Amino acid sequence: MTQRVRRFLSQVRCLFIEKEPNGGFRQEIEAHLQLLTEEFIQRGMSREEAIYAARRQFGNIGSLQEQQSEARGFAWISDLFQDLKYGFRVLAKNPGVSVIAVISVALGIGANTAVFAAAKAALLDELSVPDPEELRLLAYAQSNHSVVEHDWGDFYTDKRGRTVLASFSYPVYRALRQENHALGDLFAFVDLGQFEHLSATIDGRAEVVTGELVSGNFFREMRVSPILGRPIQPADDAHPGASAVAVISYSFWERRFNGSPDVIGKTIDVNLIPVTIIGVAPRRFSGASHVHAEQDLFMPLSAQPLVFSRGDKPLLSDPNTWWIQIMGRKQPGIKDERARSSLVVRFAHAVHSAMTVPKGRTLPTLLLLPGGRGWNYAEQEVEHPIPFLVALACLVLLLSCVNVANLLLSRCTSRSREISTRLAVGANHMRIVRQMLAESLSLAILGGAAGLLVGYASRNLLPKLLSPSWGAPTLNASFDWRVFAFTIVISAVSAVAFGVAPAWRATRTDVNAGLKNSTRGVTDARHGAVGRLLAALQVCLCVLLLASAGLFLRTLLNLNALHPGFDKKGLLLFALEPPAKRYPAPKNVEVLHRVEEKISELPGIQSVTLSREALLAQSWSNADFLPVGQQIAKEEERHVGLNWVGSGFFSTMGIPILKGRSFNGHDAMSSHAVAVINATLARNEFGAINPIGASVRMKPGGDPIEIVGICGDAKYGWLRDKAPATFYLLYTQSKDAPGSMTFEVRTKSNPKNFLEAVRSAVASVDKDLPLIDVRTQEEQIAASMAPERSFAAVTSAFGIIALVLAGIGVYGVVASGVSRQVNEIGVRMALGAQREQVVRMVLAEAIGLTLLGICAGLLGALFLTRFLSSFLFGLKPNDMVTLAGTAILILLVAVTAAWAPAQRAASIEPVLALRHE
Repeated sequence: MTQRVRRFLSQVRCLFIEKEPNGGFRQEIEAHLQLLTEEFIQRGMSREEAIYAARRQFGNIGSLQEQQSEARGFAWISDLFQDLKYGFRVLAKNPGVSVIAVISVALGIGANTAVFAAAKAALLDELSVPDPEELRLLAYAQSNHSVVEHDWGDFYTDKRGRTVLASFSYPVYRALRQENHALGDLFAFVDLGQFEHLSATIDGRAEVVTGELVSGNFFREMRVSPILGRPIQPADDAHPGASAVAVISYSFWERRFNGSPDVIGKTIDVNLIPVTIIGVAPRRFSGASHVHAEQDLFMPLSAQPLVFSRGDKPLLSDPNTWWIQIMGRKQPGIKDERARSSLVVRFAHAVHSAMTVPKGRTLPTLLLLPGGRGWNYAEQEVEHPIPFLVALACLVLLLSCVNVANLLLSRCTSRSREISTRLAVGANHMRIVRQMLAESLSLAILGGAAGLLVGYASRNLLPKLLSPSWGAPTLNASFDWRVFAFTIVISAVSAVAFGVAPAWRATRTDVNAGLKNSTRGVTDARHGAVGRLLAALQVCLCVLLLASAGLFLRTLLNLNALHPGFDKKGLLLFALEPPAKRYPAPKNVEVLHRVEEKISELPGIQSVTLSREALLAQSWSNADFLPVGQQIAKEEERHVGLNWVGSGFFSTMGIPILKGRSFNGHDAMSSHAVAVINATLARNEFGAINPIGASVRMKPGGDPIEIVGICGDAKYGWLRDKAPATFYLLYTQSKDAPGSMTFEVRTKSNPKNFLEAVRSAVASVDKDLPLIDVRTQEEQIAASMAPERSFAAVTSAFGIIALVLAGIGVYGVVASGVSRQVNEIGVRMALGAQREQVVRMVLAEAIGLTLLGICAGLLGALFLTRFLSSFLFGLKPNDMVTLAGTAILILLVAVTAAWAPAQRAASIEPVLALRHE
């Protein structure tokens, strides 16, 4: 063992200090040669004869040096470095081909790196806390007969079709925490952004902030210590309203307080409640809800009645409202299934101790999910598109590898003499293959480095496309060791992928023909066939990428062409959320109405209205619609769309009134309630009967609401969906108006030009009311098409790359074919062929291989694009217009790429061509 260790250390030493041992070995050889020379001189030979005789008797010095180097060092590493050095020199001698090849590799690797970075951010990045893999999140699968009737928060549907939620009531959390032993001490948190927007007034300036309510043991169990001040402690969370304190995030500290250490002890108003800052969280700590979106404030759950009041009864004592998330840390030696089984029993005890379980209601199925990424429901939103984008990026990489392989094959022909010489002087085929692969690796190193830069520059392109223009991206595709490792791996794989064909071609070289410089023979014919096949494969892959891009582009165009049922231009949108502490109902209605009047008085404002739900904002409200006088079964659901709006909603939004009237000034809070229904609802509920004057109720026994008008159908939540049956109520007539309302302001010019005037008008009513989610209606609609827009942008970029690479491939094959056929073309022209005939002959070859690739690509597209049906709108995956347009575009590019070689072939002089050999 000691001898092996010494040998290994000697090999490592020789790897870095190579000259010393080799120098001593050479001196020893010279000493032996000198002794042999003296011996032959004493035998009567001349010095020159003695030197030659000594060398012959001693043997091959070079071979001995190689054996000594292999014995004392890692010869393969040294050989690899030598091969790479030679590979870089070969690339430098052919700058034109090398640059094209490096760009091709960089585009393929860059596309895959950018997509991997986005996928890593969406699916792999974890919370910035110690040992995030130990965290476990409690969740449950909901059923129709579940005991949970009032759940707040986000949810998703898992692969088994179950609705998965992670919202628990606070009493259940307290009971479960007392009984739990499988996950240590449980802690709780809730992202308030799921329910409302927090407003914070700092130094007299109101703004929107994000916040997370956390239990008193949150920071201790997350193993996070503030860099300033202290964390939230159990004493801060002792009882409701115990302590209005907050730990602020590092980014919020830098953004709003310039990183000042004097922030500790400072008081800010959160939803009009004075809150004292007690600490600053570490950099990149985002809380437990999201990985990339940092919360601005962390406040104890006991502050809920102060900053997030809901009715007279605090949520902290309400067992029927499930709204907070629960986490724990996995204990050593306890498997997840064992922990879940233990928690199932304790969960049942906790629910029964916290609330009364009605007869016929069942407990939901408790789940134990990985918590290292927080309550990561966003992962489900990208679960389907990410594999599709990865597949497209792999097609781009494959296309670039095929393109580079074709370029290297073409260059192999010109190196036939060099390779033949190497084989003639004793190199074996494996040595040639190793050298060719090393050259491919050199190319992959340059392409990988360039691709890493391309991927870094475009890393956040996809997150930005998927995020609304008025908000920060929900993902941050940062680069870390995993991205670098991924780039290194695909660079190595690419080197093998595009290096195999040239290496195989090199081993088929005819040594005699190569030494005679007769490179126009059977080997060239083989290369021509392989090159044409690879070019056809490039066209085939290009068809797949362009067909996908065409489908998504047409989907985006179809969505843009849809009329939403209202006038989307010239509308400025923003939301206001009057704090319930200052504006309990009906004062919240009054302050909203005052703001509406103030804005309407501004110059350049045509009209102002507001609504509970902004149109095409991927959300909607619904309620029972019960026409008075109709017999409705008790179990029959009559949910239809509902929106609370202002009196000028229909004129401001450009929705026509078809019958009856709109809301007017006579419809006051004290007058009887009125409603406007859309045409679809009128048709569904009343048929041919005129509903004007009819009454409806929102619940059995509720107050009647008179229908005063029928309006045109307008899209509500989603652009893809048809306009749903909807009725509109006047928000000023609501006794319990919703807290958050969206203002729609129609302007005479660019809506953004009126933003400061609108902000001042709101501040004149209440300086503590910040504008929330400021955007235009057109931006809102664009955000609703974010997935389609991102797919169209990414696939179009990939399609353009594919088109360029396919054009280069066709050009390379045709140009190589022309150079091989110089003699043949010269004979044809000498026998009377016209230049136009030569051009047609060359173009025919290009068109033939392009049509072969197009046919194969169309067959593949007909099979593969059927998996895109759920992403498309207004067309089928096998849309003939898209496929035909793709084929025509590629054919035009191929003809354009082959035109220059065809013209060069037509300009060949017959005399010079016949002398070519």
